Amino acid sequence: MIFGQFSASAWLVVAQHELLLFAAAFFALGVADEIAVDLAWLWLRLSGRAPTGAIDDEASGTAPLTGHAAVFIPAWREAPVIGATIAHALAVWRYRDLTLYVGCYRNDPETIASTVAVARGDSRVRLVIVDSDGPTSKADCLNHLFGALCADEERRGAEVRMVVLHDAEDMVDPAALTVLDQAMDQADFVQLPVMALPQSNSRWIGSHYADEFAESHGKTMVVRSALCRAVPGAGVGCAVGRRMLGRLAEFSAGPGPFAAQSLTEDYELGLKIAALGGTGRFIRLRNGEGQLVATRAYFPSDVVAAVRQKTRWMHGIALQSWDRLGWSGSPVEKWMQLRDRRGPFAAGLLFIGYAMVISLAASAILDRLGYISLPPFSPLLRGLLMFSMTGLIWRAASRFAFTAREYGLREGALAVPRMMVSNIIAIMAGRRAIAAYLRSLRGVPVLWDKTDHSDHPAFSLPPEVRA
Repeated sequence: MIFGQFSASAWLVVAQHELLLFAAAFFALGVADEIAVDLAWLWLRLSGRAPTGAIDDEASGTAPLTGHAAVFIPAWREAPVIGATIAHALAVWRYRDLTLYVGCYRNDPETIASTVAVARGDSRVRLVIVDSDGPTSKADCLNHLFGALCADEERRGAEVRMVVLHDAEDMVDPAALTVLDQAMDQADFVQLPVMALPQSNSRWIGSHYADEFAESHGKTMVVRSALCRAVPGAGVGCAVGRRMLGRLAEFSAGPGPFAAQSLTEDYELGLKIAALGGTGRFIRLRNGEGQLVATRAYFPSDVVAAVRQKTRWMHGIALQSWDRLGWSGSPVEKWMQLRDRRGPFAAGLLFIGYAMVISLAASAILDRLGYISLPPFSPLLRGLLMFSMTGLIWRAASRFAFTAREYGLREGALAVPRMMVSNIIAIMAGRRAIAAYLRSLRGVPVLWDKTDHSDHPAFSLPPEVRA
């Protein structure tokens, strides 16, 4: 059949109209969902229920902690960055009641050597060797660190106050432990913001994470913390009360509190704590210079690594957690869980949306050439498209505002076109996440599909601050 034939053109027009109507309807739902979060954030800000507070710089990093703090840092093939992470943490966290538990694998001598070299006999660093070849899963490594902590507590005869989670590539904030320690008086789980730093060598791939975290941790997590008991963990810059971690271990099916078979054990952590009756909080504070108290890190700078990372997030949060955790909590918490789990569907919807843009452009050309005859859009479709377009403009303005607030007007302006980069990576990750989930249903074991790191924010700091 050719385009000039009536049946071919009719089928093309019908298929295009139905797919466009389908996409427009769900895009409109997505716009309504985002507007609801925006309105909730505005209400919280105007009512004073979600202020961004301030912290005394003189107290950060030097004031005594209420109790001993244990920092868990799982590491697999992190020799290029683990030394910078440990050295910077020891330099800015000058507390005596602090132990960094660094988990390495017996078949990763480079990371072990880097950890030993930078510790230089500092008693605040505790190297833990996992007694099996890596990688297992990140949660399995964390469980080995928990076992080492329990052994140390038994020798000391006292428990730590809190356990803080960090990744091997993080640059910690000098004020973070002070903030987390104080927040433990009112919560069982506390999450600080994450700042994905823009990268001059990766303006589009690596820097798009900065836009996403600026908006997510500047708005969505603020709303979630104010309206829900459950605050999902980001895996870095978060603290769990020691007694709550013990309760998680008691109810766990494995040897420790972390879900060894989960790709996103950090995300599950906050939800499980809420299920046990605990309270989670997301805290935003700024220091005297106006900088956010947050964990800073570089994220993947190439497409392949970014797609792999987001595949893991989407697989673990959207698909695994649905199986593992189900649906629980208040209606608002179920709404937030639905937002977490829409990733694969949203990726498919984005693919259809972009395909429709190309299809409409091609159809317009064919219509002008006389091969087909395009009917006008129905009032319903026209209304949905207008609403979705208005929502897209609103979303772009929101992304600009939140990115510009943290990184300046230039990055805010770049954040708008980077939304397309984010969408394309999400489409690619969505397909891979579904394929990975189907493989897991056939019994394929969960392994630590981690991101390789070669750069660290502390490398650009003066030597006296870096270490």
